Amino acid sequence: MTIEPDTKDWTWVLSRPCPDCGYDASATAAERLPDLLRANAAALAAVMARPGARTRPAEHVWSPLEYACHVRDVHRVFDGRVRLMLTTDDPAFESWDQDATAVAERYDLADPADVAGELTEAAEIVAGTYAGVVGAQWSRVGRRSDGAVFTVESLGRYHLHDAVHHLWDVAGR
Repeated sequence: MTIEPDTKDWTWVLSRPCPDCGYDASATAAERLPDLLRANAAALAAVMARPGARTRPAEHVWSPLEYACHVRDVHRVFDGRVRLMLTTDDPAFESWDQDATAVAERYDLADPADVAGELTEAAEIVAGTYAGVVGAQWSRVGRRSDGAVFTVESLGRYHLHDAVHHLWDVAGR
């Protein structure tokens, strides 16, 4: 059972609502990011306690456990990116292959209870990073290897979409 890599450019969620999960970046105040990320992590961590957290709903769709591992790692990657943006002028982000990480880290074999704790911790750390952003820091820029440019604020909104969308993947469809 292999997962098809996601090659979509999801940056469009910054300019229009996601038709799947309903997330609307334009309706999210940057100052709310910490609380929204924490609440999302708590909801996704709760899914880890359900029977079937390891079960894929279809052959080419991640299980709730695999999604939770991914969101945990998204929080870790984005925390690094935000910290880099706050301390370096116009940094270029290292590429991150989320699909290779899922395979290398064996998301499918992780312990749901451990992942719930790690997810909550990673969300708390990145929420704290966003909570420390003030004033003009929200406008500091960084760029992905594909050339997409983000401010701290737009990166935060983009980051939140990833978490919201994956909670929808496991709990809201």
